Amino acid sequence: MNLSNLINYRALLLLALAFVLSSVSSCKKDNDDDVNIPDTTSIGKAQAWLTRGDKVKLFNKEADILIKPVSPSNWSVIEVDTAVTYQTVEGYGAALTGSSAWLFNQEMDAVTRQKTLEALFDPEDGIGISYLRLTMGASDFSLSDFTYNDMQAGQTDFSLQQFSLAQDRQDVIPVLKDIIAISPDIKLMGTPWSPPAWMKTNGNLKGGKLKPNCYEVYANYFVKYVEQMQQEGITIDAVTPQNEPLYFTANYPCMEMQSGEQLLFIKSYLGPKFMAAGLNTKIIVYDHNWDNTDYAISILNDQEARNYVAGSAFHAYGGQVSAMSVVHNAHPDKGLYFTEISGGAWATNFSDNLMWNMKNIFIGTALNWSKTALLWNLALDQGYGPQNGGCSNCRGVITVNTVSGQVTYNEEYYAIAHFSKFVRPGAVRITAEVPQTLSNVEAVAFQNTDGTKAMVVCNYGTAYTTFSVNQGNKRFDYSVPPQGVVTLVW
Repeated sequence: MNLSNLINYRALLLLALAFVLSSVSSCKKDNDDDVNIPDTTSIGKAQAWLTRGDKVKLFNKEADILIKPVSPSNWSVIEVDTAVTYQTVEGYGAALTGSSAWLFNQEMDAVTRQKTLEALFDPEDGIGISYLRLTMGASDFSLSDFTYNDMQAGQTDFSLQQFSLAQDRQDVIPVLKDIIAISPDIKLMGTPWSPPAWMKTNGNLKGGKLKPNCYEVYANYFVKYVEQMQQEGITIDAVTPQNEPLYFTANYPCMEMQSGEQLLFIKSYLGPKFMAAGLNTKIIVYDHNWDNTDYAISILNDQEARNYVAGSAFHAYGGQVSAMSVVHNAHPDKGLYFTEISGGAWATNFSDNLMWNMKNIFIGTALNWSKTALLWNLALDQGYGPQNGGCSNCRGVITVNTVSGQVTYNEEYYAIAHFSKFVRPGAVRITAEVPQTLSNVEAVAFQNTDGTKAMVVCNYGTAYTTFSVNQGNKRFDYSVPPQGVVTLVW
């Protein structure tokens, strides 16, 4: 082959190769276009976290849901409106009783304790519990009866020289510090079951009333508690003057405090003492069952007392959740707080408990203006204890087996999770209008401070229910199983 022919041959080869490469490149581009064609019908995604009453799924992260522009739906529509707002959320959680703290601090090894506390309080790797109630002194779930200023019979200490948090330093304070390390902004509420016996008319931690000449020293007792906890690096956000003030015949620390007595204590002593000490700790009245609304309203009706009061607290051992709206309607400028209910061995069906908690305690209290939903013991052992003269079969949010070391997460844990992880402190409840066609469905929605929306939907019925959610120019569809609860986040 001469040189001229060789050059022509190589030129033809190069042309052929260029054609092949061009074809391959064209095919690759076509294939990429096929894979990456943008979904023009989707404008985002929503997350779904599901718990089923049959326990097949327990707070399980489901596949993301495509959000699309609003269009006619084949399903009933839940309308969410961020422009209509209600109460601001302060948090969700339970009570760190003396018994609970002892189990964490004494019955768990360090690794298990850390893992369990993260599961409870870490908002990323756990469920992000954001509010705890503390017992000021002993309750029916403590290792013994005590207050922070116990004296021998016949002795008094009006200067509170003997005031001490020594009992709490054994378990409660160490566990609180571990919790605060995980959740620095957690809110804490302190509640006494009884003042020191020497301040009471019967000289006993059980029953009796606060002596009239002890109103002032008892207010100072509250100030000491808040200040000394602060010295431990623990901020008490709120107090209630007395746990269940209308139940005073219990076989554990308790005290009678009628509404007029609590009004006087707050107006003339506790409120002014907090103000004089420069404390911003909220005072929340009542702290007893839904079956009485007059107690809280009568205190809030007092033009002087109400200046010191942030709101009213309720339990669910009597009455209906709608009682909270009665108090709200009477005093819409004051907060509502749900502070106690316990599950127990009297009700062991997971699905029934989950549905009841949603209807009454979590969705129910939120729809009736509550800023919190707090359960009773955060942790109890396999024998429903340690107990201190009260409930013999109450269930903790978790159960700590002191023999095997196993930690069991109960239905209460999952009920809290659907709110605490996604409805963060500072979130505002917004409108979620459920149509009558969704007869077995209830929903409540919130907007967080970062703009994310969270809606908890519960299907109380016996069949799958499909619905659409419309919010602004967005729409997505979801199907919730029977006896199921889902938190939708977008």
